[in-house]
Amino acid sequence: MRAVGLHLPHVSRPADGEAIVRAARHAEELGFADVWVSDHLAVPSDPARRRSPGGAVPPSYVVDPIVSLTWAAAATRRIGLGTSVLVLPYRHPLIVAKQLASLDQLAGGRVLLGAGTGWLRAEFEALGVDPAHRGALAAEALAAIRSCWGADPVEHAGPAFHIHEMSVKPKPAHPIPVWLGGTAEVALRRARAVADGWQGYALTPEAAAPLVARLRDEPVDRPFTVSVRSVSTPEELARELDGFIALGVDHLLVEPHAPDIDAWLRVVDAYWELLSPLLTAAAPPSHERTAP
Repeated sequence: MRAVGLHLPHVSRPADGEAIVRAARHAEELGFADVWVSDHLAVPSDPARRRSPGGAVPPSYVVDPIVSLTWAAAATRRIGLGTSVLVLPYRHPLIVAKQLASLDQLAGGRVLLGAGTGWLRAEFEALGVDPAHRGALAAEALAAIRSCWGADPVEHAGPAFHIHEMSVKPKPAHPIPVWLGGTAEVALRRARAVADGWQGYALTPEAAAPLVARLRDEPVDRPFTVSVRSVSTPEELARELDGFIALGVDHLLVEPHAPDIDAWLRVVDAYWELLSPLLTAAAPPSHERTAP
């Protein structure tokens, strides 16, 4: 395992400005490679209507992911800043490209884009976006974002988005890695074809095994990171670690839960005590591992 990341407390309790700052600084001081945020713009009031296909219920209180990362960036100097995952069909790619490039410039080249297609039908409906087209929208949005991060004038012409002879500045301070989420076959193929990595959500080693095997059944011609976002407690993760190591998972993202920030930080310490002995000493931070 080359690196571990930490999900920031920007959802539910103890989410507030002080909690995000304390968490990000503590993660940097300990040696975590990166900190991460989730993405929901609005969710149904009835928890039953926002239940995921896997049974999880997303929280109703979520501080905006880009704002949360910017807050964390201003409080730190080295740690990577990632989205797990930003739902691309929810936003115009020009806005995403501008926000992330600006953050990357201000933070000194630390941003990672974890991107996905989304799943919450009510959220799509509230935004006036057809969820049946979310895969195509996400793929086109990523292509447009990368065009915006390239040389001016920016040109992108697709079914949904049109950017013609535009200057889009600032550019990112470094080539921003893109990790794609999703477990469907089409998502795995897309990650292998166009991304710098893949991140799976709430997976055990047993659930991750066939997905990792599929991602690695043929070599790719660029560095490619396999990451798993774990929702296990430190005690549960201790029983799962051998399985993740055997799979060759490169990056593990842990997600603490606690009623207040002091208890939350104690959970972070327990994760770090468990995971830090496993890290490859010479591995660079995740945000520095990207394809040319």
